Amino acid sequence: MQLLKNNTIDLTVKLVMASVAMFVFVFVVMVPLYDVLCDALGINGKTSGRSYVAEKIEVDTTREITVQFVTINNSNMPWIFEPSEVITNVNPGAMNDVTFYAKNTTNKYMSAQAIPSVSPARASTYFHKTECFCFDKQDLGANSEILMPLRYIVDQNLPKDIKTITLSYTIFDITE
Repeated sequence: MQLLKNNTIDLTVKLVMASVAMFVFVFVVMVPLYDVLCDALGINGKTSGRSYVAEKIEVDTTREITVQFVTINNSNMPWIFEPSEVITNVNPGAMNDVTFYAKNTTNKYMSAQAIPSVSPARASTYFHKTECFCFDKQDLGANSEILMPLRYIVDQNLPKDIKTITLSYTIFDITE
């Protein structure tokens, strides 16, 4: 009986240690590794979560950049969410506006948050939002709809080999 009790304690200690080791591995090793891989592969470009203050900027009329807008609903998000324009062509340094449409298709009040991502990842430091619905949560009543503004500038220092930038938003239900 004592042997069985000792084996059970040993097994429990080993399982707890394995769980702690897995937790440490995921959050200490995998998150930085994920960021390094995303940078190396040019995926999951993160934009800054704050607005960009435009200073004296010159528009580069010799270049044209294609900006694509993609919207994705998280699996638990029942809203309609889409850009007013899917593709635009812009000049680096010029101020640009686009709107996004959202409709709460439920019969209850909901709050949402949109999380942006820029591709290729190295373009994210050259894509500046001066106004964005993604800076704040969006609250909509039952069956309500809204047009949400995005105002942005593609930096004139964008590397010459980048001709297309894709800005994607994933919208999440954050109703408390």
